[in-house]
Amino acid sequence: MSGHSKWATIKHKKGALDAKRGKIFTRLIKEITIAAKQGGGDPDGNPRLRGAIAAAKAENMPADNIKRAIQRGTGELEGVSYEEITYEGYGPGGVAVIVDVLTDNKNRAVSEVRHAFSKNGGNLGAEGAVAWMFTKKGVIAIDKSINEDKLTEVVLEAGADDLSDEGEHWEVLCDPKQFEAVTEALKAAGIKPEHAEVTMIASTYTKLEGSQANGMIRLLEVLEDLDDTQNVYSNFNMDEAAMAAAGH
Repeated sequence: MSGHSKWATIKHKKGALDAKRGKIFTRLIKEITIAAKQGGGDPDGNPRLRGAIAAAKAENMPADNIKRAIQRGTGELEGVSYEEITYEGYGPGGVAVIVDVLTDNKNRAVSEVRHAFSKNGGNLGAEGAVAWMFTKKGVIAIDKSINEDKLTEVVLEAGADDLSDEGEHWEVLCDPKQFEAVTEALKAAGIKPEHAEVTMIASTYTKLEGSQANGMIRLLEVLEDLDDTQNVYSNFNMDEAAMAAAGH
């Protein structure tokens, strides 16, 4: 098992979002809208839109909501104009943090993100401060009941980079360009992932304990709760001990 836990971070993020499900549709609609605006409304020729639609369907978003979001992006329907911004900073103990936002008010967004950092033991950094520590990867978690040999054959033939044993589950890593091919191959093989997303993976992880771990988890939760936030990434080693120490 690796010396860090990407899955613990993913589980924490997913749990935080699940507690606020009313915001999930809003974030997905924003992503669909901007994907359609940038790459057009045809998912066949727009991989980002295709991925956003797949994520929306996974959350059981009605087809009409998806259609309207696409039409707002292409200009067929009047809608809000969103801007993509990425903020970088540091949490307690020097943990690296990246925050992706989609906002219709840049001044509000930066103010809220800066406030979240400063009130929770961190500070907002300059562009490029921590991004060099992360690589975008497709991460797919598979239940351990699936045969390893079968899983290895399916994912590697579909273009995955690696399959590892992460204790409670198998973890598949792939290039974002291969993410759709790998997930489709798993589906064709009758294998349903526990979780699948394109995310940012850190090259090294920072382990925190006690009050610093508690503060870091609180910072992540505050950032994730902001209306403009789409994604939050960190190199916090959120292992079970850290979560227990923080009362999670």
